[in-house]
Amino acid sequence: MGWRLHKTIVMVGMMGAGKTAVGRTLATLLGVPFVDSDEQIEEAAAMSIAEIFARDGEAFFRAREAEVIRRLLEGRPCVLSTGGGAFMSERNRKVISDRGVSVWLNADLETLWQRVRHRDSRPLLKTADPRGTLAALYEARVPSYALADVEVASVPGRSLADMADFVAEKVAERPDVLERT
Repeated sequence: MGWRLHKTIVMVGMMGAGKTAVGRTLATLLGVPFVDSDEQIEEAAAMSIAEIFARDGEAFFRAREAEVIRRLLEGRPCVLSTGGGAFMSERNRKVISDRGVSVWLNADLETLWQRVRHRDSRPLLKTADPRGTLAALYEARVPSYALADVEVASVPGRSLADMADFVAEKVAERPDVLERT
C-alpha cells in the first residue's frame, strides 16, 4: 500500500517544531520530493538567511520568501517546509490554502526552547534575551498557526517515523490532498 499526493503539504510552525525533520521523513514515506523554502532562498541569494536579514532586512526576506513559496506551490506536489514566519503573512496563508494544505506542527514553548537554544543560526533570536524573544514570537505567532488546515502536536520523544505516519494519517482525512493507493 502506498500514497498518492495531489497537493503540496506545507509544514508550518515555530522554529524548532520539527518542520524540516518531520517534513523530510514524511516526503520519504510518501515517495515525493522534500523542499525547504529557506534553503531555496539561500541558494537563490547565495547567502544565508542570517546574512539576508543583516544586509537587506526582514521585509526584503519576507518578500523573497513569498515568491519562493508561490513558485514551489505551482510545481509538482511535494512536502514543503517553510520558515517560522512564513505563515504570518495573510498572502502566504491564502496561496498555501488555495494550492496546498498547511500542517501546523504544534510544539510547546519549553520543547521549542530546548531544541533551538544551542543553535546560532536563528537571526530572530540574536537578542540579549533569546528565550524571552522566543516566547514573544510564540505568543505572536500561535494565533496565525491556529489558522492552518491541519494541526499535529509535535510531541517530544516521538520518533520522526511516528510523527510522519501521524501527519500522513491526519492529512489523508482530506482525500483531495492525500489518498492511499
